[in-house]
Amino acid sequence: MEKKPHFVRREFLPREVPPISLALLLAVVLLLNAILYLYLNKFYSSLGRVETDPGLCPFGHFKFGALKNCTPWLSCEAINREVRKLKCVGEGAVKKVFLSEWKEKKVVLSQLTNSELKEDFLHGLKMLKALQSKHVVRLLGYCEQQFTILTEYHPLGSLRGLNETLHIPKYKGMNTWHRRLMLAIDYVGVIRYLHSSPLGTLVMCDSNDLDKVLSQYLLTSDFHVLVNDLDALPLVNRSAGRLVKCGHRELRGEFVAPEQRWPYGEDVPFEDDLMPPYDEKTDIWKIPDVSNFFLGHVEGSDIVRLHLFDIHAACKKKDPAERPSAQEVLDTYRKVLTLLIREAAVPSTREML
Repeated sequence: MEKKPHFVRREFLPREVPPISLALLLAVVLLLNAILYLYLNKFYSSLGRVETDPGLCPFGHFKFGALKNCTPWLSCEAINREVRKLKCVGEGAVKKVFLSEWKEKKVVLSQLTNSELKEDFLHGLKMLKALQSKHVVRLLGYCEQQFTILTEYHPLGSLRGLNETLHIPKYKGMNTWHRRLMLAIDYVGVIRYLHSSPLGTLVMCDSNDLDKVLSQYLLTSDFHVLVNDLDALPLVNRSAGRLVKCGHRELRGEFVAPEQRWPYGEDVPFEDDLMPPYDEKTDIWKIPDVSNFFLGHVEGSDIVRLHLFDIHAACKKKDPAERPSAQEVLDTYRKVLTLLIREAAVPSTREML
């Protein structure tokens, strides 16, 4: 009787791996984890870091660029004598901005243009002086008598030009979901700093639309975010029953938080005295829209949005009290970055195995 051929399903046979190969693969996995740990540690020490920058000078002093020693803020006399205007690079409702030069270094000179808004200008100066940190543009000097402020120059300009900057050949390598998420983390870090600042809880009121928000922040040459315009930063003090209102006119549109909109319907004309005040949770409402701009439409950005869906939904709660704090949003952003970096590292490890 003829025997039937005996077929063996090879895929079920155990495959022996030499001990040396296993040891090498284990070493590779451990090395990748070590690299990931060091990278994240460096990231958090530079981005998610403490509020004071060890490179900052004592209050009333500055250094930047190649300067090694701290220099006192420039006075009226020093600004008039040592600073030379080069050209006007911007003008808003409160001030005109000039690219200028000080000791062969590019700087920014801001001057009041509307005397009726001098209180806003001086408030912005007060905030700049008090909030100097890694989140805020560096103050170099000021002259209250002449309504002049001198700050550090950042050639990439405001965040309004982010997408254009990322299409410049020099910066195309930065146009990734990873770098864009890091910028969003920087932005939320600024909001968190303002909500827990040395002066108390401050609200970013110059933020009635996306373009206005982006104009308030600068993009540094090493791709970090700094807040630049602090003219409209009212203080919330719950213990004293003090809330805020961002201006004295009616605010409209989905970008501003529901509590910032006129609550009495179209039939009742807007009256500033009848408009209820609100707190810092208006800033939280706007975070998803600003972050959506940061993430753009690069490969991987939709995956990031998916991971941020729940925290962004919480930011859009109609009741301000139900929205998360800026610290909670920041913590979530950091966790998502860590998770996605790990997930990106795991596939390459599996391929090696």
